[in-house]
Amino acid sequence: MEEHFFLINLGKKSSFLFECHIRIAPLELSCTAEVLIGEWVIFKKMQEYDIVIIGAGPIGLACGIEAKKAGLRYLIIEKGCLVNSLYHYPLNMTFFSTSEKLEIGGVPFISHGSKPNRAEALEYYRRVASSWELQIKLYEKVESVTNGNGTFEIETSKRNYSSQALILALGFYDLPYLLNIPGEDLPKVRHYYDEPHPYFNQKIVVVGAANSAVDVALETYRKGAEVTMVIRESEIRESVKYWVRPDIENRIKEGTIKAYFNSEIKKIEQKVVEINTPEGPLLLDNDFVLAMTGYQPPFDFMKSLGIQFLDDEFHTPVYNDKTMESSVSNLYLAGVVCGGLKTNKWFIENSRVHAELIIETVKQKALH
Repeated sequence: MEEHFFLINLGKKSSFLFECHIRIAPLELSCTAEVLIGEWVIFKKMQEYDIVIIGAGPIGLACGIEAKKAGLRYLIIEKGCLVNSLYHYPLNMTFFSTSEKLEIGGVPFISHGSKPNRAEALEYYRRVASSWELQIKLYEKVESVTNGNGTFEIETSKRNYSSQALILALGFYDLPYLLNIPGEDLPKVRHYYDEPHPYFNQKIVVVGAANSAVDVALETYRKGAEVTMVIRESEIRESVKYWVRPDIENRIKEGTIKAYFNSEIKKIEQKVVEINTPEGPLLLDNDFVLAMTGYQPPFDFMKSLGIQFLDDEFHTPVYNDKTMESSVSNLYLAGVVCGGLKTNKWFIENSRVHAELIIETVKQKALH
């Protein structure tokens, strides 16, 4: 439920509680009233939700669409802007998937190329939210969730809500893996990348060997940066996009991008970085460190809700893959959060179905 407040002047001064029924067109309200200091009364009306969805990414929007189609009372809560994770992607990013695989809610996604870019995706999901007239609260962070008597009480940075069911459609872009080394807190160290221009004519170290690190290394190199990659593995990861992998391997082979394999960055200073290599420690002149080391789901928040996890290397949350219900009754998982640390398992294209599974389960439960 969401709290709505109404102030009415009673023309007298006192302090007491009473139950009342008032009509403020077009609403008829059964509510509790409390006289404040002076003559004003605050009336508080509670509105219950069948489902609250935390996260307004593509899968959160898909859940909202399915809930609306089913006639359920729903609300989507998002701590940032619409599709907040996509918004923070690099400005020139192109999706791995084709546009039709990113579609939700039956809204066509037309892009200029076969694979849409970030700007096209932001425009598309704005259009989806508008065309479906989805109920979304943006820039509202969930502070806590309590589960009692079969109802979820949700406290946010702005107000409180109550819901019979809860969907976590959380991304993982807010919690980067830290290097946990001296100097990581220097302003020159970045865990996020948006565009190459600031790194023109600068000596940069890119940490990582997956898609993000490779994209950053190639893009900054082509815009005039002197790029060095520091990679713990013995080679570029197999998961790197097939059309990009030959490019980075050839740049490393010809020496235009320097790479230290089986190596780790150990310390960051204002003008240099220290790395450990198979040949021994090495100091590199350096202006910026771009640590593209990946991101992780909000495990602490999930654990606070009582969600259980498998004892595996990916810390996979426990859920029923036919209903998407977690180990907590009426609490559902949707999208990338289902994979735990295996953040390359679930994407928009293969987790859109989670919305249908969840809403169908909620509907069936309501019938019994």
